[in-house]
Amino acid sequence: MLGSMMNVPLNIADVLKYAADVHPTGEIVSVRTEGDIHRTTYKDTLGRVSQLAHALTAQGVRVGDRIATLAWNGYRHFELYYAISGIGAVCHTINPRLSAEQMSYIISHAEDTMLFVDTTFVPIVAALRAQWPAGLKIVVMTDRAHMPGGDDLCYEELLDGQATTFDWPVLDENTASGLCYTSGTTGNPKGTLYSHRSTVLHAFMEAVSLPNVLQPGRRILPVVPLFHVNAWGLPYAAPLTGASLVFPGAALDGENLFRLMDTEQVYSAWGVPTVWLGLQGEIKKQGRLPQGLADVVIGGSAAPASMIRGFEAQGVNVCHAWGMTEMSPIGTTGNLPPHLEGLSLDDKLALKSKQGRRTCLVDLKIVDEDGKRLPHDGVAAGELYVRGPAITAGYYKNDDANAGAFDREGWFGTGDIATIDADGFLAITDRAKDLIKSGGEWISSIDLENVVMAHPGVANCAVIALPHPKWDERPLMIVVPAGESRPEVSELMTLLSEHFAKWQLPDDVVFVGELPLTATGKVSKLTLRTQFAHHVLPDMEQD
Repeated sequence: MLGSMMNVPLNIADVLKYAADVHPTGEIVSVRTEGDIHRTTYKDTLGRVSQLAHALTAQGVRVGDRIATLAWNGYRHFELYYAISGIGAVCHTINPRLSAEQMSYIISHAEDTMLFVDTTFVPIVAALRAQWPAGLKIVVMTDRAHMPGGDDLCYEELLDGQATTFDWPVLDENTASGLCYTSGTTGNPKGTLYSHRSTVLHAFMEAVSLPNVLQPGRRILPVVPLFHVNAWGLPYAAPLTGASLVFPGAALDGENLFRLMDTEQVYSAWGVPTVWLGLQGEIKKQGRLPQGLADVVIGGSAAPASMIRGFEAQGVNVCHAWGMTEMSPIGTTGNLPPHLEGLSLDDKLALKSKQGRRTCLVDLKIVDEDGKRLPHDGVAAGELYVRGPAITAGYYKNDDANAGAFDREGWFGTGDIATIDADGFLAITDRAKDLIKSGGEWISSIDLENVVMAHPGVANCAVIALPHPKWDERPLMIVVPAGESRPEVSELMTLLSEHFAKWQLPDDVVFVGELPLTATGKVSKLTLRTQFAHHVLPDMEQD
């Protein structure tokens, strides 16, 4: 028997229409590539998004067309999110940090028909456009006064004269709305194709999981880029809940972020650990927090315990989150439930260093090598699988990548090794491919990294496995010093010895000026393995 309720489809345009009606004064503040600060509201944004929808239609954009963006976080990029998907096309955000080869691959693979580009990235377009489809239309996201030379279209001129209302189509909620590519460790980038249904549901899931942040009057700074998994869903969850958005543009260093957060009194800031290292350095330099800062969401890669402690000690709540492009992306959030608030600070920090508990409608399971479910006791570790209405059912036009990505029950395999405790806290112990197997026993590179990151003389570090003739693999630690002088290796080993058995310690420590990063700001261990492939480990006595 079916229920008798209205079958009204979930459409992304309805999120902004709701915000314009119910949260009309909610703000969008943007640092523009033109060099100034732009301010608008959700109500006024709906009018401009309507103009953009008319402009896209006039350019011949049809339902299902892929429209690409190459842009920083700002109000024009936000407008594209809603106008493109609102008319039934697909918003394809491109990461400008990808290699030229990868960028050209995904534009061709997605079969983009238009590309909207910030002025910052015009040189990239100029260098690569000969490799792109000849019919690709380029629109520069600025006004006529700031247009570079050439025959590309001007964003503001496309909007000029267009009506500020639009008759938004009622789309099947399974209509594709967004496309994001993730660059895995091997092969070409893989595309995840989101739907209106999955995107709207993810916004609700996020709002339920972070109610203290996502509410009217809160000011949120997405340092996580709009080109990186939809800025973790904030372009949808913020207007849905009435929270204001403060977009930082291209200036993501500690000094500029501090100044913007201080001026705009940002309540919550979202980003990857490498960003917060810079901000914490500026906080130390200034001797104070930015005005209003009370919350930080850290994701993208594991946050060092020392970073979490540094924020918490200054009264800033840290929410450690975890997810994947394939998950829209947030799967877990790390705020503590009320029954655990009475724990000691150290016990709280231990929990906050984990990846958190599942968001609403996300199911998690860990399995052994035979696919058998393991208990959620905080001890058993297995490969993590996920399931839910905002999780991919298959990569876009990529049968090879889909093979082996799902188990027999249809759950998606994350490639992470994890534990889940009785309170539901997920702890990622490592990527399956990043674990180090020494003498038949596993060593977690993440655990080693987190301990060393607590040393004041260490700015960043990574641990990789190198082949060993006797023990199969042994760990090599690569360290970026925090200052001009290097910490003593003996100090690092002493620190590690407090937490690990002798056989688990790195065989060698090397110092470098910086670590290579992936396009999403994570440490590229693939690059490090290649770089140190011929590094010779010194002999080390094993227990």
